[in-house]
Amino acid sequence: MSVNRLLRVGTVAVASLGVLALSACGSDPEPSGSSTPSGDSSASTGTADCPEGTLNAEGSSAQKNAIEEVIAKYNEKCADATVNYNATASGAGIKQFNASQVDFAGSDSALKTEGSDGGESEAAAAAKRCQGSPAWNLPMVTGPIALAYNIDGVSKLVLDGPTAAAIFQGTIKTWNDPAIAKLNPGTTLPSAAIAVFFRSDESGTTENFTKYLAAAGGGAWKGKPAKKWSGTGNGKEKSSGVAEGVKSTKNALTYVEWSYAIDNKLGVAQVDSGAGAVELTGESAGKAVAAAKVAGTGNDLALKVDYATKAAGAYPIVLVTYEIVCSKGLPAEKTALVKSFLSYFASTEGQSSLAELNYAPLPDEIRTKVDAAVQAIS
Repeated sequence: MSVNRLLRVGTVAVASLGVLALSACGSDPEPSGSSTPSGDSSASTGTADCPEGTLNAEGSSAQKNAIEEVIAKYNEKCADATVNYNATASGAGIKQFNASQVDFAGSDSALKTEGSDGGESEAAAAAKRCQGSPAWNLPMVTGPIALAYNIDGVSKLVLDGPTAAAIFQGTIKTWNDPAIAKLNPGTTLPSAAIAVFFRSDESGTTENFTKYLAAAGGGAWKGKPAKKWSGTGNGKEKSSGVAEGVKSTKNALTYVEWSYAIDNKLGVAQVDSGAGAVELTGESAGKAVAAAKVAGTGNDLALKVDYATKAAGAYPIVLVTYEIVCSKGLPAEKTALVKSFLSYFASTEGQSSLAELNYAPLPDEIRTKVDAAVQAIS
């Protein structure tokens, strides 16, 4: 079902947005310098050279399924390059990157430019790790955040920002609360307590979700957006942990990257932002991402998403996973490997392979900027 939805996005998005690159190129990747009959092979398949060596990366578990798929596809082209990705969490990935333990990091939020409690910022620490050159935030994977649930007899659930915020804050405690019932007329909701699950590790998914709660919650969410959870519930590590928690617990609810909700056969709530309930699909998530603004400068492509959007048909709870890379400062052999792998990741071929995994490929206007930034790494 979800695959068909995403295939359907190709037609709708190209016609209405002109920005989503959802169809595979259909041609085999070729080594750099190969002649091509026509078209821009580099843009479509990521035709960087295939150096030998090993890349180690760590971070976001939200992009785990995506990056593992891209690694497999990349290795079909570059058999002598090894890419290892450890899906711990965004916070852990940034810490390991800044400590020079990995070659790049995956993070569901851009590097912080301000330190907490007067300490050094993530961006400043990353610049030190990059030998005095800035680290760049390169958006690579779009993973919508699902409000995933497990309620017997409930096949459709609608939530809005204030109601979701009150549930995750702990002020709405039962499924038959009047605020939930009002959004779901005709649905028999149990009187059972809501079992909330949250990410216990520092997570970019948590930060993006709390950005949504703060922006759309109407004041019901009392915490600040952060990688560390400050609401109610039961903590589980990683996206797989919260998904499994809901799967094994009746009357449960969590926030989790969409592909994990699908893989675990969980219900996914529709979200009403004021223009009617919106189902989570590749198309509806793509509308929110396409409207995002580039907040970074130059080749730093940090994006600003409008979590409080009321645009018709837009699903507002999305996250963008960034690959955090040194613009300069890595050894030459590592730089060549980073550019080779990320060139393929940012190509239309690399991005289109994500659709079947319930990710929304990057809008093409953003993808081309990412590709240019990758080529500028030195």
